[in-house]
Amino acid sequence: MNDHIHPDAFRQAVEQGNHAALMLTLAPNVVFHSPIVHHPYVGRDAVAPLLAAVLQVFRDFAYVDEFTAPDGKVLLFRTRIGERDAEGVDILKFDNAGLVQEFTVMVRPYSAATALREAMAARLAAGPGKPL
Repeated sequence: MNDHIHPDAFRQAVEQGNHAALMLTLAPNVVFHSPIVHHPYVGRDAVAPLLAAVLQVFRDFAYVDEFTAPDGKVLLFRTRIGERDAEGVDILKFDNAGLVQEFTVMVRPYSAATALREAMAARLAAGPGKPL
């Protein structure tokens, strides 16, 4: 295994909709801060079903800008959630191996965040691989 992951690996996995590759960019004890749930999710196993659902819920997803720091990135995205246009940011903090150690998502406007909450609840209730 590589000692260090490429800094664009997370972005590429999301843009390709590749859940397996996305999971490889996350540290085993990753901490995920959701835009709709106040408590963090800790660990790949906790985060995996959430990210799988997000990849299905977001439509016409595109990263439109990127801001870098020595230990992380902020990726600005635009997407559709149902009939709502949304924009948001993925705030990534990397560990020494370049894996995502902490991952925070923020989404706006409020109507899009509400649509995301409803779509995610339905998707997670349906279970993996089931239609929304």
